[in-house]
Amino acid sequence: MKVYFVGAGPGDPELLSVKAKRLLESCSCCIYAGSLVSDEVIALLPENAKRFNSAQLDLDEITELFKNARDESMDVVRLHSGDPSIYGAIREQMKNLDELGIEYETIPGISSFQAAAAALNLELTVPNSVQTVILTRTAGRTPVPPEQELDELGKSRATLCIFLSVQKIDGVVEKLLPHYGDKCPAAVVYRASWPDQRIVRATLADIADKTESAGITKTAMIIVGWALDPEKQESKLYDPAFSHGFRKAK
Repeated sequence: MKVYFVGAGPGDPELLSVKAKRLLESCSCCIYAGSLVSDEVIALLPENAKRFNSAQLDLDEITELFKNARDESMDVVRLHSGDPSIYGAIREQMKNLDELGIEYETIPGISSFQAAAAALNLELTVPNSVQTVILTRTAGRTPVPPEQELDELGKSRATLCIFLSVQKIDGVVEKLLPHYGDKCPAAVVYRASWPDQRIVRATLADIADKTESAGITKTAMIIVGWALDPEKQESKLYDPAFSHGFRKAK
């Protein structure tokens, strides 16, 4: 018996990995991350597969499902939204599995920050301007260490991909304005890759107002940084004067 922590991707079932799709189509038991996983992805499960919505379960109840599956010699697909390694709360589940002696494996998935960047047709890094991408969130029920607060991270002027925070976008703007300035481009992508995906493009000066006007209060990615500026310098990779090991200069 084995537990597979599978990344369901951002929503579009065509963005599942081949391995994730194969596991879903053949699984006997699936514990999935509630409404964060699209119906189209859940539809890949066999009709007779056992299905459990983890939004209605605590850790002890999830662990009990793992134990029951072990008793039935049944593999489990533990289906997380996006990529399990990012805000996936998998550590505590794995700890319990270790104590039970149950084997597990992680299957990565496309994260919502990648799907949001794709929806914006955006390269998150820009030569001579931005070479760092930070994945972060504001404090909620889960606190954020003081040195990782937005007003500290903003000093880097990196591209910020901010999860789980669109409901606090006024505070996000307030903390980033001193570092990025009010003309810095920003975007909010609601439910990236889902059929009802929506995009709000603005600057730090008006991204909060535009997001609130759009009625977006959850399930959205905030991206802030100068990488969103289309006028930024192009990469040297395909410059005729640039050579590397795979394309030697003439």
